[in-house]
Amino acid sequence: MKTLPSCPQCACEYTYADGALLVCPECAHEWNPAHYADAAMIRDVNGNELKDGDTVSVIKDLKVKGSSLVVKVGTKVKNIRLVDGDHDIDCKIDGIGAMKLKSEFVKKV
Repeated sequence: MKTLPSCPQCACEYTYADGALLVCPECAHEWNPAHYADAAMIRDVNGNELKDGDTVSVIKDLKVKGSSLVVKVGTKVKNIRLVDGDHDIDCKIDGIGAMKLKSEFVKKV
């Protein structure tokens, strides 16, 4: 049995298909599942899909705001977490600490 995604508006798990659209019985929200699948996908500079727990490598020197530190090219970042927002990767970098990165400056290892 194929499971349908939860409602993006109210997180109801009892969604059903109505033609090409999915419908939520609780809030009556209708949406195209293909539109939401593409929007939620975060990709690296080469177009590879990123997921929580991936290891990535930095592709350019990045200055750390408010500090004189620099994240050098080739720095490997392990166990990333994907978040919403402009900087869509949450991570810890050895020697620097917790940071947020943009997916356009990393590539999947």
